[in-house]
Amino acid sequence: MFEILGYEFFRNALLAGLLASIACGIIGSYVVVKRMVALSGGISHAAFGGIGLGYYLGFDPILGAVGFALAVSTGIGILREKAVQNLDTLIGAVWAAGMALGILFISLTPGYAPDLFSYLFGNILLVPQGDLLLMGVLAMVIIGAVIIVYSPLLAVTFDEEYARVMNLPVTALMLLLLCLTALTVVMLIRVVGIILVIALLTLPAAIAREYAGEMKRMMVIAVAGGMIFTFSGIWLSYLFDIPSGATIILVSVAVYLAVLGERRLGLIGRNARSG
Repeated sequence: MFEILGYEFFRNALLAGLLASIACGIIGSYVVVKRMVALSGGISHAAFGGIGLGYYLGFDPILGAVGFALAVSTGIGILREKAVQNLDTLIGAVWAAGMALGILFISLTPGYAPDLFSYLFGNILLVPQGDLLLMGVLAMVIIGAVIIVYSPLLAVTFDEEYARVMNLPVTALMLLLLCLTALTVVMLIRVVGIILVIALLTLPAAIAREYAGEMKRMMVIAVAGGMIFTFSGIWLSYLFDIPSGATIILVSVAVYLAVLGERRLGLIGRNARSG
């Protein structure tokens, strides 16, 4: 079993899983508490436009995804405040437009688009050294930003009106949170792909919320859960020769359903004893 650790691609996969777990555990906690799951899905699918642009112009598609995801998250944040638009409508618009642009750029690109399926469905076993370096930089940016503005970001996440009363820069903090979510989404594209990003971003945090009464504890549990899910998924995908991204997500969903079942049975038991 441990001989697989001698292969560089497997060590890279474990490191990518670790970095992705840290990012999704921290930002995923904000996303779950703020109820921005659909918004995260819109950003991830809009990033496909940047991937298509990367193929068309001949630069790294992940850099294109970073640019598109940041531009879309900033645009949504501004329109949400200034134009007073319905958030669901904005999410639907950027979701569809990003995918459409990605398809258009790729169709205009001469020849075959290599690794296209790895961006859609993820393949953590094929993460190159260059992407690991980018993921490490993005993880440090996310951790640094959250450490610096942890308390103001927490206030905006739980209650924007209260944050305004406290004279906090709510618009700037929301834009920061959206941009950090965009960077996390880009990190997860290499792990599980655009289609499955929402699950890995939210399920570890949703599980952590069942056992944590405050945000820092929730983040720690979510990071630990993300590491367990990614490492288990990588090992199972190697053992049974099945897609790694889908395996990671199915492990996460199975644990989430088990937690919901355990909490439900516990509630029924307490009601029966009190009755």
